[in-house]
Formats: sequence, C-alpha cells, structure tokens
Amino acid sequence: KICLTLIGIYLLFLTALAQSKQPQTGAYRNRNLKTEEVNLITGYYQQDGNHSAVTGGIGTQQLMDASNIVQLRFVKWDRNDRKRILETELGVDYHTAASAAWVSKTGASNPGGTRIYPSVTWKREDEARGTSLGWGLTYSGEYNYHSYGANLSYSKTSADGNSEFTGKVQLYADRVKLIQPSEFNPEATLVWVPGGGISSASRRGGGGNASGGGFFLTSASHGGIPSDPRNTLNASLSYSTVVNKDLQVALLTDVVAQQGYLGLPFHRVYWKDGSVHVEKLPTSRMKLPIGARLSYYAGDRVILRAYYRFYTDTWGIHAHTASLEVPVKVTPFLSLSPFFRYHTQTAATWFAPYQAHTSADAFYTSNYDYSAFDARFVGLNLRLSPPSGVMGLKRFSLLELRGGHYVQTTGLTSNTVSVNLRFK
Repeated sequence: KICLTLIGIYLLFLTALAQSKQPQTGAYRNRNLKTEEVNLITGYYQQDGNHSAVTGGIGTQQLMDASNIVQLRFVKWDRNDRKRILETELGVDYHTAASAAWVSKTGASNPGGTRIYPSVTWKREDEARGTSLGWGLTYSGEYNYHSYGANLSYSKTSADGNSEFTGKVQLYADRVKLIQPSEFNPEATLVWVPGGGISSASRRGGGGNASGGGFFLTSASHGGIPSDPRNTLNASLSYSTVVNKDLQVALLTDVVAQQGYLGLPFHRVYWKDGSVHVEKLPTSRMKLPIGARLSYYAGDRVILRAYYRFYTDTWGIHAHTASLEVPVKVTPFLSLSPFFRYHTQTAATWFAPYQAHTSADAFYTSNYDYSAFDARFVGLNLRLSPPSGVMGLKRFSLLELRGGHYVQTTGLTSNTVSVNLRFK
C-alpha cells in the first residue's frame, strides 16, 4: 500500500511541476502528453461460508482480499484537434483463502497468494465527428493462473449529442496450471541412479556411495506443473439516449464465447459411492447477458439509478439481476448513495452437492457458484468533491468511500469496503 501510494504522490508532484511551466490561456490546447488525472484505490473484501469447492462442496469458504490500484490518465491534442487519451493501471491484490490449504489433504498447502494486473488503453476522440476509437492490453497473473488480454473499442455520438452507440471486442488468452488435490499426485518413489549426481526428475540428491551410484527421490510433481489454455471472446454493445431532461436510458448486451479448460483442477467432487474426483466441465461455453440502465433526475437533490439484467448460458444457468441506487445531494459537493441489488439464478446442468454425483454423469462440479441461489447486496456510497479541493487541497478533487454487505441463500456472506482518492 505504501509503495503504490508513494508512486501516485510522486507522479502528482511531477504533474504539478509540468503544469506550472505550461500555463494554458484562451482556447489553447496542450499538444504535449500531460497527466490529467490520478486515482488511488484501496479495497478490502472478506467472506465466510461452508460450501468450499476445494473440499467438494463442504468446508470453510473464509477468504480475505486486499487490493491496491493506481490509475493514471494522460491527455493531449493532435494537429487535427483530436483528443488523445492514454490510460494506465497497475493493481496488486493479496488474498488468503482457508480452503486453499486443503489442496493438500493434510491441510498444509499455502492459503495465501498475490495477483498483479497492469493494463494500458489508448483512445482517440474526435469531437467534431463525435467518434472515439481505442485499443488496450491487459495482463493478470498469479501463481496458478495467467491471463493476457487485448481489446478494441469504438463509439459514435449523434449530431445533437443526445445518443451514443458503443461497441467493444475483448480477447483473453489464459493459462491454467493443473494443480490437483494431493491425493491425485503420483506417489514419490526411490530409484537407483548409476553414477550419482542429481536426478533430472526430482532435482534432489540421494544417498550416494563409493561406486558413484545412489538412491534418488522422484515424483512427477517435481518435473514442472503442466497447464491448459482457456480462451475468451467478449463482444459488448451499448446504446444510450437522453429521453428528456429528466430521463436517460441505456441498453446493454454482451456475447461471450469461451473455449478450453473451464474448470479448476484443485476442485474436488465426491460421488455417491464416496470416491473423490477432480471437477470436470465442458470445454466450451456461451454466455448472453442483456440489460438496461435508467437514470431519472427526481429534482435537484435526488437521482434514481435503476438497472436490470437477464442472463443465460449454454450450461443451463438463467439469472435475473436488479439494482437500485439513489444518490442524494446533502450539499452541492457531498452526496450519499444507498444502493440495493438482488440476484437470482438457476443451477447449472452439471452442478450437484456433496456426494450427489454418480459415474453416469458426463460432467460434474460441486462449486456453489454454479448452484441455484438468491442473493442480496446492500450498501452505501459517500462522495465528496468540493471545488476548492478535499481538505482545501486544490488537486485533491474527489474522496469516495463505498461499503456493502452481501448475503446468499447458500449461507455465503461477505463484506466489502473501498476508498478512492482522485487527483487532478
């Protein structure tokens, strides 16, 4: 946290110096790339439950995740008076999951891990034509999972500025390390290696003797963990329009296609006969969410923001999500936004709880993310943005605090809180 915060403050210092040397007057637009905005975001997430997929749909789901994100936004104008925007982001998460310790049947596995996820996006906005074109690259990596992404986006605003169409295509190429529960790993064995040295299978020396030979411990797990690919293509479309001075509406849809290894190799499944197996899921999946967002200005102090989404996929899940957020201006610069979200879904075809699957099932999982459940998420958002700057600091333009509590009918509960500091 300290490291990321110092990076942000350092960049703000450089920005302040650069801007003090390049005053802008009249209609002049800076042709040099300069820092326009910096966001420092810290979040904390905690959950608990008793349906861990690592232990076959039973066992603790205790989890903690602490995240830190630095977002930088740079802008310039080219000779044709088109706006160029460069956005970069660096995120680092540290998480612990009690169930991860049980990848080993002894409970001795490492329950913690770190994820890093940088990204970069470049956009060109043409105000005269009302168009925007952009591309981006992303990466997310931790010990057992690595994801590489690329995206293209395009938007067009109507001549009167009241409507906008946006399209975006994203491609992710992932690699999943095949870390299985310990009982599925080959047993270590002792083998005689003439001439001594170090066994290439285990890279561990054994008890050598005067003849140059020796016994060496070998195990497939010491030869490197194989991985399988997972590819995802996501096409997003949205259309937003101003109906009148009080009402704005947006229509949203996505088409998501996945191919490859779509399960997780350390998720156990227990059959009715008591035998244990590794989760097995189809190698392809299509997802189709369709939604609408509505913003209604109910006077000078209150806004109603409603959202609805219908979701279906080829694994048999059908879901409905509805949310309502009501920002209320306490003062012109301070707003409080209580929010509520409700979600309900059916179970995937391949889901069954602990010891419910049989050998007749072609695919099987006891991951409760694929179960039927209802969920509620309630919370509050506080936003402070005074024109003189937060705490009188001119460049400290925004302080935002958000917290929420989540409850699922499976017994899963979670709490989340985040802090966003914005500097301009």
